[in-house]
Amino acid sequence: MRLPFSIAAAITGMALVGAAFAGAGEDLIASHKCSKCHTAKTTKKGPSFASIAEKYKGQADASAKLVQVLKTGGSTDHDKVAASDADLKAIVESVLSAK
Repeated sequence: MRLPFSIAAAITGMALVGAAFAGAGEDLIASHKCSKCHTAKTTKKGPSFASIAEKYKGQADASAKLVQVLKTGGSTDHDKVAASDADLKAIVESVLSAK
């Protein structure tokens, strides 16, 4: 009877450690349900985070451009994201760091 409890405790511990390493941007991406349209590496309804990062790689104004897209929808079909500028910047920084 102790073995199932030990396994459950180990799984719970690993889940909590994984959550502790998630950054603010990743938490915001999850809470704003960005994964409805985007994934880390594959195209879904929208482009992957890795392809967005590649597209904007080396552009000094990439962060500002993407924050503006999230705030207004820009000239894209992206929905507006109701969040503070700081939260939008955290989301964008996470997306731009994707590989």
